[in-house]
Amino acid sequence: MPSNDVRTLLQTAVPTAAAGVVAAAVSAGVAGGKGAVGAVVATLVVVLFMGIGLVVLQRTAKSLPHLFQAMGLMLYTAQLLLMVIFVAAFKDTSLFNPKAFAITLVATTLVWIGAQARAHMKAKILYVEPEPDKAEKAEKTGPSA
Repeated sequence: MPSNDVRTLLQTAVPTAAAGVVAAAVSAGVAGGKGAVGAVVATLVVVLFMGIGLVVLQRTAKSLPHLFQAMGLMLYTAQLLLMVIFVAAFKDTSLFNPKAFAITLVATTLVWIGAQARAHMKAKILYVEPEPDKAEKAEKTGPSA
């Protein structure tokens, strides 16, 4: 994975994990141990789903740049649908507090999206290949006869 990709992943995963820790502490105070477990599970789900999506999107951007926008829209739609399905599947669970889980899922997703937008704005990635100078062209092709 190129360094820009790793940097973007870290700049999104770290704030999301920090928000998850805060959510786990708040959930533990409000709903006890099951609330903390729900918050931790939600944070792991968000980091996993969104992290995989970010890696897929970055690989698509490099290999098929013409599909980048469509892939991004499809990917975010799929991620949100998977999270809705995940919440619906565990709404009546006794393993953890479902309300703490759902609230943490939404909060950490918003943190991820905000952090990802910030990381992309600060990345300074060129979207147009600059033309090499005439001197550089001469060095690469050799002296002209």
